[in-house]
Amino acid sequence: MNWITNYVRPKINSMLGRREMPENLWIKDPETGEMVFHKDLEENQYVIPSSGHHMRISAKERLKYFFDDGRYDAIDNPKVVTDPLKFRDEKRYVERLREYRTKTGQDDTVLSGTGTIEGLPIVATVQDFAFMGGSLGLAAGEAIVKAFETAVARHCPLVLFAASGGARMQEGTLSLMQLPRTTVALDRLKEAGLPYIVVLTNPTTGGVTASYAMLGDVHIAEPGALIGFAGPRVIEQTIREKLPEGFQRAEYLMQHGMVDMVVSRLEMKKTVARLLKIMLKAPADADAALSSDLPSQKPSPELATEA
Repeated sequence: MNWITNYVRPKINSMLGRREMPENLWIKDPETGEMVFHKDLEENQYVIPSSGHHMRISAKERLKYFFDDGRYDAIDNPKVVTDPLKFRDEKRYVERLREYRTKTGQDDTVLSGTGTIEGLPIVATVQDFAFMGGSLGLAAGEAIVKAFETAVARHCPLVLFAASGGARMQEGTLSLMQLPRTTVALDRLKEAGLPYIVVLTNPTTGGVTASYAMLGDVHIAEPGALIGFAGPRVIEQTIREKLPEGFQRAEYLMQHGMVDMVVSRLEMKKTVARLLKIMLKAPADADAALSSDLPSQKPSPELATEA
């Protein structure tokens, strides 16, 4: 069978002029099942044109789309102890880290950079869910603290894109200690009178929502993002009740006051820039433009019915 697969089939394909097609040429919309051409999806920042479904994107892609001309200077993350607890489950923790570093091309889940949006200097920090579910450990905590310190040193705002499943269990209590550490660093930014905007992406859960992800001056969520501490299934099993439709989704949370606005990824840069210019007391024309540029904050009729 191997001889037929490895030798005969390639020969026949070459004779007939057939070419192997890339596996990711088309991507399926998780909501509607529609097939979308990968190039079109990439040009639309991985937002499905027909349904508006927001696909997950990497931290590098996020920063490229967010900064002016896709240009930014990456902030070097501090070095930390790789495996402080010598943790092992089905495999060693260091082996898991090695696999994810190869897969994502990153040292850990957090990537930060300095640059401009609409000419305004900022620091942006992104959690990448593809790296161990965006879990918060020593490396991620140090990287977030470093981003806050950089923003204070440069006297510029910080925008954080949160995406996480919670604390990293392989680091135990050391992981949980990153919650107060990042909160203290955040307080220093606020003491300096600098804006802090949080963008909640899908999903943002666990201990991250108990610290820096819910302490922003403004909380923006991407459409359909799952946001909460415990997952819906855990809550249902605990209270023994059926949760409302759309519970813990961005639109539901905005209607109930936990999120300030829900903004498409395609409008995110413009929206954040307008908000920051107002918070930094930029010229009045930014205020006038805000009313027309910001998306509508009215809840959908379906959500109003559910409430």
